[in-house]
Amino acid sequence: MEFSTTVKKASRGMLALAISLMVLSFVRCAFKHPVTSSATAGINPDKGLKNYYKNYFPIGVAVSSASLHGPDSALIVKEFNSVTPENDMKMGPIHPSENVYNWKNADAIVDFAVSHHIRIRGHNLCWHNQEAAWMFKGPNGEPVTKELLLQRLKDHIFAVAGRYKDKIYAWDVVNEAVDDSDDTTQVYRKSNWYKICNGPDFIEAAFKFAHEADPNAKLYYNDYNSEHPVKREKIYKLLKKLIADHIPIDGVGMQAHWKLNDPSPDELRKALDEVTSLGLKVQFTELDITIRLPQPRPAPGTTPAPAGATPTPDPGYTPEVEAKQIAQYKMAFDIFREYKQFITNVTFWNVSDRSSWLDGRGGGLMGGAAAGANTPRVVRKAYPLLFDENRQRKNAYWSVVNF
Repeated sequence: MEFSTTVKKASRGMLALAISLMVLSFVRCAFKHPVTSSATAGINPDKGLKNYYKNYFPIGVAVSSASLHGPDSALIVKEFNSVTPENDMKMGPIHPSENVYNWKNADAIVDFAVSHHIRIRGHNLCWHNQEAAWMFKGPNGEPVTKELLLQRLKDHIFAVAGRYKDKIYAWDVVNEAVDDSDDTTQVYRKSNWYKICNGPDFIEAAFKFAHEADPNAKLYYNDYNSEHPVKREKIYKLLKKLIADHIPIDGVGMQAHWKLNDPSPDELRKALDEVTSLGLKVQFTELDITIRLPQPRPAPGTTPAPAGATPTPDPGYTPEVEAKQIAQYKMAFDIFREYKQFITNVTFWNVSDRSSWLDGRGGGLMGGAAAGANTPRVVRKAYPLLFDENRQRKNAYWSVVNF
């Protein structure tokens, strides 16, 4: 009898455990398939991001020519109504030498977008990185003069923006020209463009050239960390100067390479308020939210880890990390919708976690800083997007469309 009672109690316990597991499994499935979840009631899983936001702003994605085929292509067409060439329109790749243009990949992206009725953002016409080295050399290898450099910039912009006139609706004209340090007196980045032009004249010139090449295109200044107070004020000074000088500019691209704890809602709203107070529009041009947080730099005198040392174990995309990413994405899109009259595009930088530009940077931190102070640099995935490595919608996706 005692044995029988024990068995019955154990059986009841096992039954209760089984029921609990079934309920938990159902809740998880319901969250992934929102049509059965009260938390996501009314969401149609057959719709794409572009459909949920059709009354707000276009939803875009950065693509390469390789993205135009296979599973990525299908996902792009289903979810997005705007594309940005990730690298194929940058000066170095598209214009590697003075009389040579590589149109193939850029043309393929434009043709794909046009054939699927997808809008196109051009990226970018002038940048200090992935630049064409020949631009800065004179005919005999000497440093180029300011006059020749600006003429070459004009020729480049007329060729590229002119080729895609009336197909590309918006351009990142100048990219990352503002200084990134905490020195409030240094507004502009000391790039080759700045040094040769002895100041920021190249910025105004680029916008004028872009407007001449395609008068109908919307023209944007694009930069990162635009929510951080010091850089935000530097960007604001640049924008005020451009407007005061009657330079054709329509808005600001906030790149939005963000982290789980950055920016704060207050920082994001302040950045939006400053830009829109000038009568400019905003596009979030390169959105991703890495799970990697900055690690402290090695202290002076610290002995580095020996070659071949075992890296610090990587817990990866844990439930705790996922919850923080969900919250950060929800916060961002809640604010985006508040400012819908000013925001004209939100673009994600890459299609899915399967391949993010951040993965080769230690999860999105300069110099592979995801490694600890005494551990070697390692490639760690950033998991920064709304689609996982199998191109399936993550829980963060539903937090963005459930409103």
